Amino acid sequence: QVRIVESGGGSVQAGESLTLSCSVVGNSPNNYCVGWFRLAPGKQREEVASIDNGGTATYSDSVKGRFTISRFTISQDNSNNTQYLQMNSLKPEDTAQYYCAVDWNVPVPCDLGVIATIAGRRPQEYWGQGIQVTVSS
Repeated sequence: QVRIVESGGGSVQAGESLTLSCSVVGNSPNNYCVGWFRLAPGKQREEVASIDNGGTATYSDSVKGRFTISRFTISQDNSNNTQYLQMNSLKPEDTAQYYCAVDWNVPVPCDLGVIATIAGRRPQEYWGQGIQVTVSS
C-alpha cells in the first residue's frame, strides 16, 4: 500500500524560507511524476510544481523563481523515498495547505496538469494529508 507523508510546514515571516518534504513508502521511485498543489480558504486549488524522474520541472507563474522542486532521494533499501519543495522569498499569499501528489508510469509528460489530475481523484490516490504553511506579513 502506498503511503505519502508531507512534513516541514510551519509559520514564517514574509521573505523567509521553508522546505517541505514528501516521503513515499510502498512504491518504487521509477517513472514517476511528483508535484505539489495547495489549498487556501476562499481560493481555487493551485498546482505549484511538478518534476519527473528525468528532472524536468514545471512551476506555476505565482511561484516560479522562488520555489524549487527536487527529484526523489532514494533510500538504501528503497523503502522510504523523499523529495523536497524548497520555498524561498515566501509571501502571505503562499499561505495554504500544501499537498504532495505522485503517480507512476504516467502516459503523458509530467506537468501541472498531471498534478491536477491526481489532485482531483476520488478516492484520494496518490496524495498525502497535507501540511500547513502560514506566512505572516
